[in-house]
Amino acid sequence: MRDGGSAAVAIGTDRETEAPVVSGKNYIYAIVEGGEPLIYEALGLEGKDVYTITEARLAAVVSGLSSAKIRPERANLRAHQAVLKQLMAVTTPLPMAFGTVAASPEAIHKILIRNRRVFEEQLARVADKVEMGLRVTWDVPNIFEYFVNTHTELRLARDRLMGSRHEFTQEEKIELGRMFDRLLNEDRENHTARVERVLGSLCSEFKANPCRNEQEVINLACLVKRDSQEAFSTGVFAAAQLFDNHFSFDYSGPWAPHNFVEIDLEQ
Repeated sequence: MRDGGSAAVAIGTDRETEAPVVSGKNYIYAIVEGGEPLIYEALGLEGKDVYTITEARLAAVVSGLSSAKIRPERANLRAHQAVLKQLMAVTTPLPMAFGTVAASPEAIHKILIRNRRVFEEQLARVADKVEMGLRVTWDVPNIFEYFVNTHTELRLARDRLMGSRHEFTQEEKIELGRMFDRLLNEDRENHTARVERVLGSLCSEFKANPCRNEQEVINLACLVKRDSQEAFSTGVFAAAQLFDNHFSFDYSGPWAPHNFVEIDLEQ
């Protein structure tokens, strides 16, 4: 038994242990290489069994579905991630976007056939790899004041506009805001390049995602070989040594390679 009591059962030739292919709608969690099928008992959405539908060298990881709509509720998101976590223990899957549904098992076979080339290319891209996330934030109480103190250009502009007054006009606020945004983005690009130089030999690919707030410096997805996770951790600490105490480093993973799967699904 693993994680919450879900059992992974290898399917053999005995009819009693074959995957219970469910007619009607099927929810698709991921695409994996074909091979010995698996059942994850009661792990999927609505507590359904999760199993594989195979077509040649590919397999879709699915479960039956009775709901008319799949909402991004906590229980559904948790079930989706639980399936991916189980798959990550044995392979690197191509995770499908939350809410991907096929009308029938026959429709899934068609999806596997029509998208065969792109699935195989993407599986080769992520084979034996995992996704690690790296977030770096400015650990300062006020990001604008920090930039004023560390960027002479911004400080002089603020002092020049302020003069002897205590209030800025709306136009002056907009001008300062534009300068701040430009310096913020320039610093983010420079800091990201510094980190990527340190981690470059440890990662197969990077993807820089948009920062979610002003305090965030770097939001980086890293594709890392499974057996290089410890080296990646060491590399993150080495990168952090290049920055002062105004920066906070936090990494996470391993995850399914969401940021490195590029599929425009043809159904």
